[in-house]
Amino acid sequence: MTIANSLTALSPLDGRYSEKTESLKPLFSEFGLIRHRVLIEIRWLLHLKPEMGNQLENVFKAFSQKDAERVKEIEKTTNHDVKAVEYFIKEKISDSKLSEWVHWGCTSNDVNNLSYALMLKTAKEEVLIPMIEKIISHLVTKTREYAGIAMLSRTHGQKATPTTMGKEFANVVMRLRLQLDNLRNVKFYGKVNGAVGNFNAHHVVFPEKNWPEISKAFVETLGLIYQPYTTQIEPHDFVAEFIHNIMRINTIFIDFARDIWGYISLEYFHQKNLAQEVGSSTMPHKVNPIDFENAEGNFYLSNGLLSTLADKLPISRYQRDLVDSTLMRNLGAGFGYAMVAYQSLLKGLDKIEIHGAVMEKDLEQSWEILAEPIQMAMRAYGVPHAYEKLKALTRGKRIDQQQMIEFINQLPIPDDMKEKLKKLTPQSYIGYARKLAENI
Repeated sequence: MTIANSLTALSPLDGRYSEKTESLKPLFSEFGLIRHRVLIEIRWLLHLKPEMGNQLENVFKAFSQKDAERVKEIEKTTNHDVKAVEYFIKEKISDSKLSEWVHWGCTSNDVNNLSYALMLKTAKEEVLIPMIEKIISHLVTKTREYAGIAMLSRTHGQKATPTTMGKEFANVVMRLRLQLDNLRNVKFYGKVNGAVGNFNAHHVVFPEKNWPEISKAFVETLGLIYQPYTTQIEPHDFVAEFIHNIMRINTIFIDFARDIWGYISLEYFHQKNLAQEVGSSTMPHKVNPIDFENAEGNFYLSNGLLSTLADKLPISRYQRDLVDSTLMRNLGAGFGYAMVAYQSLLKGLDKIEIHGAVMEKDLEQSWEILAEPIQMAMRAYGVPHAYEKLKALTRGKRIDQQQMIEFINQLPIPDDMKEKLKKLTPQSYIGYARKLAENI
């Protein structure tokens, strides 16, 4: 898209962010939808009339933008998008008797449900999963790099038991891997069974044929799972499942982006200072975490659209209404905002650098967090009111190392445990965090 065209685009997906959504355009654009409809119509025709292979093999392979424009021209007359595809294919067939087999026994949703199923399946396998895997791989690298870098935790925003930055990244990696496994296992369904799902016309014209088996065989040639029970439309339950899985992944990324934003604010991370970039129009010193903010905003847009689709698509009045037809056209927008967010997140991750000195300083000023292991040792050796004694010493107070040592020295616990506790520091009190991060 030229700069002039992008400036007049109604949606930023086709304007400002156009380059970031290129991988989805062959699938979810109007061209992509028409192209998949042509594919389904031709494959179904060949399933019924395999002898027409030589005549039709190039119609889909050579399908171009000019062909799509011809379909749209026909649609101006038909005022029906799927019927326009049928007439386009008929124009390509010289034998008028054979041309009548185009769209034979089909309702529009027989073509549409299979088209969208293939579009979604391709998007999952060739666009979304590779992008999510790329981010996870990036996170794994940083998990190992930061595995042993201790940091002060914050529960309820307050100082808490230390962890390592690598372990915090590892938590995100594990969450994403679990959801990615679910995403990989999402199945895609399809049907070709006529006006209300019963093969009514098929059975009247060719009662000797086993139409459910013919339909099942066709759907499976497309790499989809046959859906035997439908109204006029495939019920879209798998579409909702797929969408919900992407939404859960997006939500994990929102959680992560917000935390990284916070760590930048705490100066646990620096951002690389790119000489030509401007952080603020009025404050020259600023390097804002704009990539993480951009990611967060676009994830919310993605989930907002996708949530609407998942909520409505499985619901249809009686045997058919057209609400789903309008909604399905917005699948590309839902995934498009996610793609913008994924790329912003990657860009932000490439710009952050860990600032260990600030993290070290925070820990050194937080000896009170060692109240936890000390009171656990006291309880293990039967010292009464251990929690209450540490609460009186530390709650809402800043404690230094010497005060902790003096408290430990007067405890009625074995000397070897006293020595172990006195050797503890906020920096060393990280449990299995390093090992857990390294093992991810």
